[in-house]
Amino acid sequence: MNTKSLTAKIIVTFVVSLLVVALLTFLWNTLRRGATVVNWNTAFILAIIFSIALPLADGLKRQKE
Repeated sequence: MNTKSLTAKIIVTFVVSLLVVALLTFLWNTLRRGATVVNWNTAFILAIIFSIALPLADGLKRQKE
């Protein structure tokens, strides 16, 4: 896996996971707490974790095959 491909996968994964986690925290806060607020702190932390872990795990899996 080259650097350009890994960088693209990290960026795409970050954007998608940020949108998904932001939507989930918005829905959680709306349904459970009655507040229409997005928890951006949680959204960014999880997006960073997912954007690093998922592409690297995929790359390691492909190397073993």
